[in-house]
Amino acid sequence: MIPLEDLLIFAAAALLMVLTPGPNMIYLISRSICQGRRAGVTSLLGVVGGFFVHMFAAAAGLTAVFLAVPMAYEVLKWAGALYLLWLAWQAVKPGARSPFEAQQLPADSSRKLITMGFLTSALNPKIAVFYLSVFPQFISPEHGSVFAQSMVLGLTQISVSFSVNLLIALFAAGIAAWFVRNPTWLSLQRYVMGFVLGGLAVRLMLEQRRTA
Repeated sequence: MIPLEDLLIFAAAALLMVLTPGPNMIYLISRSICQGRRAGVTSLLGVVGGFFVHMFAAAAGLTAVFLAVPMAYEVLKWAGALYLLWLAWQAVKPGARSPFEAQQLPADSSRKLITMGFLTSALNPKIAVFYLSVFPQFISPEHGSVFAQSMVLGLTQISVSFSVNLLIALFAAGIAAWFVRNPTWLSLQRYVMGFVLGGLAVRLMLEQRRTA
């Protein structure tokens, strides 16, 4: 099974990813502010369902394929690094919006909230890249079943993401209001996120060179 130290490092990586701006965060914040906490939490149920799609896809064999084909694994890691750099640029580019600047959304039924949350998560490229580029770094055939390791990592990512996103859904209005009153911190938040994303991308590329 996966060593505890590796699992904790993976959990930290999952925490950094969920804290970076992306479709899930923007949708949950906007939904919570426009329609209330209950709508935000309901949408989160759909988002979690999307996480399970990514987890089962990886556990069903995608990770094993990329581990077995070195070239595909290397290409995917570079794609992940480039995507992180793109996210970093999106955070710091002139005119960029913070995810805490909510979008106006119409009120929807609970069924539609769950469906939209699910689709936002299942089609979220950030989560797909995370599962396909970060997962293989923490899986080793020496530690047992690749399927079982994938499930453990997936459930860890889901637990971390659910906890953080639940807090976001519950306190989105207060967080957004605070940033409105403190516009300097709103800009600082974007640059901090950009720096973190850029750092993750560089780390991934440097690790690429070490293992090449």
